[in-house]
Amino acid sequence: MTVLRIAVVYPDLLGTYGDGGNGLVLFRRAERRGIAVELIQATSDAALPAVDLYTLGGGEDGPQVLATERLGEAGTLAEAVANGAVVLAVCAGYQIVGARFPAADGAPVDGLGLLDAITEKSQGRRPVGEIVVESELEGVGMLTGFENHGGLTTLGPSASPLGRVCIGIGNGDGTDGACSGRVVGTYLHGPVLARNPALADLLLSWATGRALAPLDDHRELDLHRERLEASLGRRGRRRG
Repeated sequence: MTVLRIAVVYPDLLGTYGDGGNGLVLFRRAERRGIAVELIQATSDAALPAVDLYTLGGGEDGPQVLATERLGEAGTLAEAVANGAVVLAVCAGYQIVGARFPAADGAPVDGLGLLDAITEKSQGRRPVGEIVVESELEGVGMLTGFENHGGLTTLGPSASPLGRVCIGIGNGDGTDGACSGRVVGTYLHGPVLARNPALADLLLSWATGRALAPLDDHRELDLHRERLEASLGRRGRRRG
């Protein structure tokens, strides 16, 4: 690999919650290590490029369906995953790379099938607020983020949860997200990689195929610690 290529997928459709920042975090962390890297804003009016690492973000119901249709028609993302590309998909993006999710009227929409995950509309209170997840990915540890979604997601046998929910709702069964191969889905906004540098570095190591040199992450870790302590503190106050 001469240049690591990262694409933010359809920021014009999947840019509601600032998840495009995940691509920038990955770009900066690669750049700080001296890795030759390119960040592409892959808008929906052009062919999706073949890159090493894709990020998909949150979006509203209509744009989510449109993004799914265009990605399915092109087939580029599925082909790239088959060839070893890494994917981080957040919220609407997570549902898109799953097997099925509901449209605004509740009608089922076929996803891309990159994750064995089916999403249905939540019949209760919309999950909104801080979320803390104990990740099952090696070396990642506790994840913090913010969730805002109307779906509950069930995983099939070929997908594993990203982690166990300590605070929040996530998938709705005590877990959040899904992982299969090099595809990771989650309901964590934040952007999630700005809050959780260990997850960003895991994705970069997958994409580059090598161990990464450490960085001075004192500011990033201070943010992670502050968000974690704030969330755990709120839980303690509610119980008190």
